[in-house]
Amino acid sequence: MLKIGEFSRLSRISVRMLRHYDEIGLLAPDTVDPETGDRYYSEEQLAAASRITALREMDFSLAAIGEMLRSGERETVDSFYCERLRTLTEQMQAIHQRIALVKSARKRLRKDEKAMEYQVNLKTIPERYAACVRMTLPRYDAEGMLWSTLMSETARMNLVADDPCLCCAVFHDGEYKEEDVDVEVQKTVKGHYEDTEHVRFKTLPAVQVASVVHKGSYSTLGAAQAALAAWVRDNGYAYAAPSFSIYHVSPHETRDPDAFVTELCTPVVKK
Repeated sequence: MLKIGEFSRLSRISVRMLRHYDEIGLLAPDTVDPETGDRYYSEEQLAAASRITALREMDFSLAAIGEMLRSGERETVDSFYCERLRTLTEQMQAIHQRIALVKSARKRLRKDEKAMEYQVNLKTIPERYAACVRMTLPRYDAEGMLWSTLMSETARMNLVADDPCLCCAVFHDGEYKEEDVDVEVQKTVKGHYEDTEHVRFKTLPAVQVASVVHKGSYSTLGAAQAALAAWVRDNGYAYAAPSFSIYHVSPHETRDPDAFVTELCTPVVKK
């Protein structure tokens, strides 16, 4: 038998954490002296301690580790591993995206260029027929879920793209929201098609918009938005409907954020 200090040294788990594991039922001592309260662990428990440490290094919660140890079933444990892999993959993708944004910012800084000058245009986008998917998303950067749904549900329909083909995202909320955002994606097509589970085919009416084209990362759209808002104010127009973005060059075409080309469109009416 090993005293708690000896077990701590061999397992490389602090005495404080061993006591905590005991309190939550994760790793109880083999015996406890009823008179002194001293905890004693068996040598065989070192294997369980090692597994707990390994799972902690994978960033599993103590609650999840407890379930995995109590279950002992291969399928149950594997389901935890699969979920952890999914979460880590999402985190890794987010990290790669942030790295790309930082690299892009450094590149712009080194170029020492003048600020981009934006030309705001007033135009009418004509009536068009489009495949549309509208959902409430957890956040704005989950927009890709809508495009994936549109592509997967129409993969066998042989859609004929319009010319020009406009791929847009409409932001229906009247304000910026941190969660539960109402977003619709649209892809203009030729012909007529039957709706699918999530894809609706509809004719979109002509709309007058003030628009501005931005080249670069989505994180740098602020200046273009400011130019657009100033034009609306200075030219006596009012906002008439939810704004939308037209993706001329998107992550679907390139992984370089500096190469993205986005047209910001705001439906307007004369005051």
